[in-house]
Amino acid sequence: MNVGKVSKRVEQVFPFYVMDIMEKAKALEEQGENVVHMEVGEPDFPTPEPILKAAQGFLEKGDVHYTKAQGLPALRKKIARYYRDEYNVDLSPERIFITPGASGALTVALASLIDAGDEVLTCDPGYPCNNNIVTLFGGQPTSINVGEEHGFQLTGQLIAQAWSKATRGVMMASPSNPTGATVNFDQLQNIVQTITEREGFLISDEIYHGLVYGQRAISALEISDDVFVLNSFSKFFGMTGWRLGWLVVPEYAISAANRLMQNLYISAPTPSQYAALAAFDEDTRVILNQRRDEFEQRRDRLYEGLESLGFVMMAKPQGAFYIYADCRLFTDDSYAFALELLEKAGVATTPGKDFGSSEPARYLRFAYTTSIERIEEGLKRIKTFLAERGS
Repeated sequence: MNVGKVSKRVEQVFPFYVMDIMEKAKALEEQGENVVHMEVGEPDFPTPEPILKAAQGFLEKGDVHYTKAQGLPALRKKIARYYRDEYNVDLSPERIFITPGASGALTVALASLIDAGDEVLTCDPGYPCNNNIVTLFGGQPTSINVGEEHGFQLTGQLIAQAWSKATRGVMMASPSNPTGATVNFDQLQNIVQTITEREGFLISDEIYHGLVYGQRAISALEISDDVFVLNSFSKFFGMTGWRLGWLVVPEYAISAANRLMQNLYISAPTPSQYAALAAFDEDTRVILNQRRDEFEQRRDRLYEGLESLGFVMMAKPQGAFYIYADCRLFTDDSYAFALELLEKAGVATTPGKDFGSSEPARYLRFAYTTSIERIEEGLKRIKTFLAERGS
């Protein structure tokens, strides 16, 4: 009996280094310190009132049971209508699966697609869970450097250069975490064409759609039906704790996704699904669009403030709620710098080493998921910190 032994695969799953920052921030707060939080990728707004009322109305009936594994038909129909209205895409509800968060959608997509040893191309910098989940399914994640010279996004040329005999497909996000960078229609079309020519798959993470500034987000479904698209109620819709997302699959993967949902999750949380029925209503959308506008104002203020302090940014991020800032003027170790910034200035950020191996020591991620007043306070503290440090 192997007491205390865990699998080799889980040993290859790396932690979030930001958790060190968060634990230290919590400890400081327990000691009475005031911390400005710009490390957490979670909207600070409460769940919109119409969504809460929908959940309360459902719970009052007490009829809380499993839904179909695929999710509430009424919710899948609303999502299909959303794609028609937002992207002019005619999407069958049968291709839509309601999942326990976008993470649940990602596990279903990858379990549908990869076998042991299959290579999956991902972005660096990028969301670290992507590589970890590929590893857990026995795949081989291979990160492509998508640095500033590439606008922090993939291109068809980069994919073609990285493609090998073992490559099975590609995962990408637009807008992306940690950079907020997006791809335009022509760029995405080129990416899809490059992958299609190689008979691979594309998983398109679109969880920050809705939080795009000064332009329209492009869905991979506008270009091809043979893509897997992840989305979430957590970011634009402000429902993080409800743990609800969705997955759109090609026709050929409907049966596989159904079987996986049945075995992995039974179904997504029922109260969350009934609450989400109100997420697409007009009164909810008014609230959400106002919040998007406020995020844009926060982005502008934080960007201008960081730039004035000497941080270097490629350009204003086009989406999400992050700024990926080059801090080389102050340090050659952004992780140590983040710890120092927290301990001496009470400002929590996320170090670049959480997002890959592409020059992570150069970067800090700042999340503008807090009020402009708190952003102003954070900038003031950073200015004082840098002055006292002699940077």
